[in-house]
Amino acid sequence: MPTSKEYLEYILEQLRDIKYISYKPMMGEYLLYKNNVLFGGIYDNRLLVKKTKSSDNYELREVFPYPGAKSMYLIEEVENIELISEIIDGIIKNLSKGK
Repeated sequence: MPTSKEYLEYILEQLRDIKYISYKPMMGEYLLYKNNVLFGGIYDNRLLVKKTKSSDNYELREVFPYPGAKSMYLIEEVENIELISEIIDGIIKNLSKGK
């Protein structure tokens, strides 16, 4: 089931205080970027982030965005802006270092 436009708008509203967030539509889903670095996406109305050393430190459930994809972490507490910001910042730092 593709992600609804309403859910995308809800997540973008949750992320509004995080600077330099952007998205790109991709086959009914949405890829999420910060400073043009891909950190996650919205798949089937779920906020998923990449697995990195930093995101491994949180108790996040591992899921697959679609069949055949690498696993990602599901952020279930989408109301917790501070937690989401902390997770995203850590992922960006890891990805910027190539880890």
